[in-house]
This record gives sequence, C-alpha cells and structure tokens, in this order.
Amino acid sequence: MSNSPFIFEATLENFQEKVMDASQSTPILVDVWAEWCAPCKQIMPILEKLVDEYNGGFLLAKVNADQQEQLTASLGVRSLPTVILVKNGQAVDGFNSALPEGEVRKILDQHVEKAEEQETPYDKAHRLWEEGDLDGALAIFSQLNQQNPDDLNVLIDLAQIKAEQGDLDTAEQVLESLPPEEKLQSKAKQLAARLKILRQAGELPPIKDLEMALEQDPKDPDALHQLSMQYALNDRNAEAMDLLIRLMQSNPDYKDGIAKTSLVELFEKLGNNNPDVRTYRRKLYTLMH
Repeated sequence: MSNSPFIFEATLENFQEKVMDASQSTPILVDVWAEWCAPCKQIMPILEKLVDEYNGGFLLAKVNADQQEQLTASLGVRSLPTVILVKNGQAVDGFNSALPEGEVRKILDQHVEKAEEQETPYDKAHRLWEEGDLDGALAIFSQLNQQNPDDLNVLIDLAQIKAEQGDLDTAEQVLESLPPEEKLQSKAKQLAARLKILRQAGELPPIKDLEMALEQDPKDPDALHQLSMQYALNDRNAEAMDLLIRLMQSNPDYKDGIAKTSLVELFEKLGNNNPDVRTYRRKLYTLMH
C-alpha cells in the first residue's frame, strides 16, 4: 500500500471509527478491491494519485474484499471494484467500474473541497502547534498516526508534543522505538536533544535569579550554564549559545567540558540549516583552533 498519510486499510473492526465517524469532518472514499481483480488494479493508482492531489480533502479507505468478507457483504458489494464516497456518515456517491481519471474527479468535485482551498491535516496540526493549541495538534497527529503508523515524521511530532506537555517518559519511549537508522536522522536527533534539555529543566533556578547572578559575576560558570539551558527551553537559542561560548572561553573544563557538549546538543536540536547554528558553529571552530 502507498505510504501516503491520506490512505489507510479499513477493516470490520475499525470501519465505524475510521470511516463512518471520521467522515463527519472529512469525506472518505472507500475502495473495495481484490488482488485478482484487473479493473481494481486499473483504478487503484488513479485513486492514490487523486487523494494526494487533494491534499487531505478526502481520505482513501482500502477494503480487501478477500480478507474482509463480512465488511464487504455489509457494504452491499456485488461486484469489484466498488468505490463508495462516505460523507457525514452517509454514502453519498460511488461507482463500480474502472472509470477514467476525469470521471472520478467529477464525482469528487461534487462533494470535496478543491485541493488549493484545503489545508492538509498535517499542516493544520503544525499551525495549531505554533498557535499554542497542543491538544488540538495532538488530536490530529494521533489520527494521522492511526491512519499510517509507518509515518515516522508524524510519530516524532507526536513525541515532541508529548514532551512539551511534560510527558517526557512517553516521548522517550517513542524515540527508543524508532529504527536505529531513523535515530540518526535530524528530526530524531533534535527530539533527543530537546528531551535532554527538558530533563534538566526541573533542576534549574528561575531565569531572573540566574540573570542577577551573572550581573554580580559575569564568569559564574553555574549561572552561565544554567541560564543557557533556560534560554534554550524558551527558544532564546542565540542567547543560549552565546552564554555557552562565554563559558568555554572562561572555564572550558567546567564539568568535564559540559559547555561544548551542551552547545552541540543545541546544534542538534535546531538543525544544521538554522542560521544561528551556522554562526555559532563557526565561533566554536574558531575557539577550538
């Protein structure tokens, strides 16, 4: 099956939740097919192309007729392929032959918003996240994860939100569940760095206290390091990196070189394309050479 986040396998057990209930907010196109059905194989790539083109305007639920005999019978399927469009919990349209792409598009356009007018669920989740609605973003990411558990980007986003909500144990379990090669990808490494910083947060004094300590002693190593972590937690990343460079300059051996370690962790958290990372990576190189 395609790796599209808009396509999922429908079964007797999940049909009510993932098709009937979900169709209250997003139309669901149900494709009943079988391996031996030649017309099914003709229509399948057309449906997969359109569901990606419509960018979440509708979802594609695939029902394997041979594996889901009871569900197939309950849908009243008499021939294959059978394609049913479900909206607001009701079958509103459909067809049972390998129609040309243009004909399928005409059917969809009667019931589905145009792709350019539709915000994808993934984009909507990120927008809600940026607006501070963590619960709303989490609900969408959870639904996307149910539809396509192999989408590791969605899985890591779920873990990021769990971490921001304070559920660090769940976030770390997700991180540990990733395949070894995925743990080396930038998004997973950023999550790992974020979790490490968050683990330290409960032990840190308030920002104002640390800023006052630095006013009294600009080279106080504890204040430099702890304030850099507080700044990092509040996305004041350039200020955090600047404090770590100052700590390396004044006390490079503090806690076995923790300033350099923390700086590298911040690089991991932000990613190589971040302009502040490029700036402070050069400063770190200059300092070390």
